[in-house]
Amino acid sequence: MLAFRAVLPASLRGLLACAALYAGMCLPLAAAPWAPSVARAAEPTAKSSPAKSSPAKSSPATLSPGQQRLRDIYRELVEIDTTQLTGDTHRAARVLAARLRAGGLPAKDVSVLSAAPKRGNLVARLRGTGKQKPLLLLGHLDVVAAKPEDWSTPPFQLVEKDGYFYGRGTADDKYMAAAFVANLIRYRQERYQPERDVILALTADEEIGDRDHVGIRWLLEKHRDKIDTEFALNEGGGVGVKEGKPIWNSVQQTEKLFQSYSLTVTNP
Repeated sequence: MLAFRAVLPASLRGLLACAALYAGMCLPLAAAPWAPSVARAAEPTAKSSPAKSSPAKSSPATLSPGQQRLRDIYRELVEIDTTQLTGDTHRAARVLAARLRAGGLPAKDVSVLSAAPKRGNLVARLRGTGKQKPLLLLGHLDVVAAKPEDWSTPPFQLVEKDGYFYGRGTADDKYMAAAFVANLIRYRQERYQPERDVILALTADEEIGDRDHVGIRWLLEKHRDKIDTEFALNEGGGVGVKEGKPIWNSVQQTEKLFQSYSLTVTNP
């Protein structure tokens, strides 16, 4: 467990908390800024339903303009099909780019980059003072396949039911993507200027390891200057929730990797 207060300025703790909140395919609504009750993001099938959490409160939340913006971005993104076979991450990137420009980011600092039809990447930059090297916030726009007949709700419609969000990508990775976009807009509108540029990259084809080189691999090869940073925050980590309240965030440093060995055994 890592205490944010000891290592990060307040402006970045919020960003990192959004990234950590993703982990475990779990979205506690108590931690989401638009809802007062506990719930979990669910990507269910007809044969499996998510575990129940505390019942949602009956009274609706009163949303601030910033909270409503975040929820609107989240809904819009979930309701765009970005699967590998039938989806369009280029469309999703364009939609989010329009949000960022409308939110005040200069057009020169918001790019939609595409290496193939219906494959798009969003790169945006919130400019800081330049005192330190930039920070990269990395997420992805694509989701795994979702057959409507396997679902109890339409997979590309954001549904809030029984204290849960239903929809493909509600956790992996569209909540984090929406939170990052909403944060950049808020920082811009509040005229916040960090000591380093904050770069957001939302990429295509992460779910298949970018095997066709149209996502992060392509950005590194062709547009390294746009995402060249000191360090990056990606999916991972985790959030602990107790009685509907987030109580800790963790940072995942790496994932399990395999190592292959070739052994030759002889009889002495």
